[in-house]
Amino acid sequence: MRRAEWIGTRWLGVGLAAILAVVTLGLAATGRLGLYINPDSTWFAVSMAVVVLVGAVATFALPLGAESDHGHDHGDEDHHHDHPAAIAGTVVGGVAASGVVVLTLVLPPASLSAELAMSRDVGATPLFAGADAVTLAATGDTSSFGVGEWATVFATATNPDAFDGDPIELTGFVTPGDGGDFDLTRLVVTHCVIDAQPASVPVVGEPIPATGQWVTVTGTVRATSDGQFEIDAATVEEIPEPADPYEF
Repeated sequence: MRRAEWIGTRWLGVGLAAILAVVTLGLAATGRLGLYINPDSTWFAVSMAVVVLVGAVATFALPLGAESDHGHDHGDEDHHHDHPAAIAGTVVGGVAASGVVVLTLVLPPASLSAELAMSRDVGATPLFAGADAVTLAATGDTSSFGVGEWATVFATATNPDAFDGDPIELTGFVTPGDGGDFDLTRLVVTHCVIDAQPASVPVVGEPIPATGQWVTVTGTVRATSDGQFEIDAATVEEIPEPADPYEF
């Protein structure tokens, strides 16, 4: 009984951590870690994964049960650790944690869906951009702008003439629009997919692809009569989901 408890303790600690470390290294090696974290953080994630694996290997030098050896005799107090409710809670939690970690091995890496992006849309532009995007755009160089930067410009620019007529080519997925025929949307990630925020710009142009379809839109930025912006699309090309579906 005690041996099974020790094995379980080691599995929940070292075992699960080692699996997550291996998955992290595998995703980094195949270039898919960017589906979960900002690429700028890859070095940190990989470093920590290596540290975890080294620690996991080092634990094999410890005998089973060493984790619960605090250097003194618990004596008759041991029975407090064997309460049925505590055991049941530990088993349920351990099975749930094991299931989640094992799923990372069997499920293929996937990006967040368009449905999730729409559910996170609160009508605000991504926090990462702010006034810096408008300042940069005011210099006349918008060639490097993605959906996130343009969404900030569309929401905060006070001089529509500064951007009216700018050529534009953007890639994103289609979501239902309020100010145009549809919205071109992209998820913007600051650190990892947990903080992913949707950024959208309105597009006017035919045809209107299905919601969730990835497209490349080529056209021109236009200021409407009420001072808002939209993209006047010359072409809307349907494409497969790109290898780098997020903006950072």
